[in-house]
Amino acid sequence: MLFRSVALLAALATMSHAQEMVPATLAGHAVIPANTMSAPPADAPRAMWISGKFTGDARNEQPMSDMRPSGLALPFLGQPFQGISGYAAERTPQGDLVALIDNGFGSKLNSPDAMLGYTILRPDFEAGSVEIVERIWLHDPDRVVPFVIVNEASDSRYLTGGDFDLESIQVVGNELWIGEEFGPYLIRATLDGRVTGVFPTVLEGAELRSPDHPALRIPAVAGTDFTVPRSGGYEGMALGADGTLWAMLEKPLIAEGGESEGDFLRAIAFDPAAGDWTGESFKFALTDGAVAIGDFNFIDETRALVIERDGGQGDPSLACAEGQTEGCFDRPAEVKRITLIDTGQIDDDGFVARLKQIDLMDIADPEGLNRMETSADRDLTGIFTFPFVTIESVIRDGEAHIIVGNDNNLPFSIGRKLGAADANETIRLHVPELLTVQ
Repeated sequence: MLFRSVALLAALATMSHAQEMVPATLAGHAVIPANTMSAPPADAPRAMWISGKFTGDARNEQPMSDMRPSGLALPFLGQPFQGISGYAAERTPQGDLVALIDNGFGSKLNSPDAMLGYTILRPDFEAGSVEIVERIWLHDPDRVVPFVIVNEASDSRYLTGGDFDLESIQVVGNELWIGEEFGPYLIRATLDGRVTGVFPTVLEGAELRSPDHPALRIPAVAGTDFTVPRSGGYEGMALGADGTLWAMLEKPLIAEGGESEGDFLRAIAFDPAAGDWTGESFKFALTDGAVAIGDFNFIDETRALVIERDGGQGDPSLACAEGQTEGCFDRPAEVKRITLIDTGQIDDDGFVARLKQIDLMDIADPEGLNRMETSADRDLTGIFTFPFVTIESVIRDGEAHIIVGNDNNLPFSIGRKLGAADANETIRLHVPELLTVQ
């Protein structure tokens, strides 16, 4: 039974997971401004031309009438370029990044007018900008999705954040594989975004479901009807050297009785050629203070990078004092790490070996490459921080560098500067000591 040894696993998972740090140095910083919009495709339903209509207490059809604390107003004209939630390990033939856009505005209920898809990005670290080469929209003309979608009655059948919450992506041959959170499901699609398969999650013979699974009905019991917490599906999905997809859940599973399985996550193996789960899995112990992961990508045959994070945003020097509500961060960022693991080292209890990590809140910037103002009550000269609530993309970039990106949750997240919506930031880090650890 899946949760037969919950007590033992929870005890193991509560052990300290302090990790040895190695340095990181900023080697490049490129930015897509927060208020960046795209036109939907010409054959999209008219409802898709104004997005964010359902983010308030009632439906709102008046563009830019609902001002948010970030300084941006909803609904948006067009589709916002936001929510970069994962990088594919394989780049395009031109060397560009394949990046995923997530479900829209944060939940299934408020995102039925946020279109889903992926994008091709070309960072220019010298100029500090990122070219959006192309946006590709997911659609289901062959009616492959096994439930009613928001645009069910349209000819184009574009997918939205009311259907799926996309969080991780890989390119396998001439196909896309996408991990999402509502099922959680794996989605197979062509490179032009046409869905060709939707696969439910199976672990140890049991289907895993979240409270947003389309088959669930109220009342639903945590630990019985669903074992994946809300927003706890496939935040990271790594492509192994042998072609296996390793899909890692964002949060710990829910055990019988509704309690957490422990401070660790499950990574489950899927064979894209066979279209089925292999039965293999491993456990990833979270670092102290982390509550979730943001991305997961291999750097060689067995070693991989995992983003770990807490739920905070903003510089810790501006933490709100008791009773303070303005000019501060209510829950500042503290744990924002990238951890190197080795899947070739799995212990008898199924836990993967953790090797070293870097601290994204303490990046050296001796050349002053930072391009964004940061709200802080301390001197950040020579120091670069990545103080975002969601950091969700990491990929190796040559022998000594990695590229990291944030999900800016437009227009809600305010982590870089008080009163300003977060931009989509892409950073290049020099981390030779991390990448050479064995």
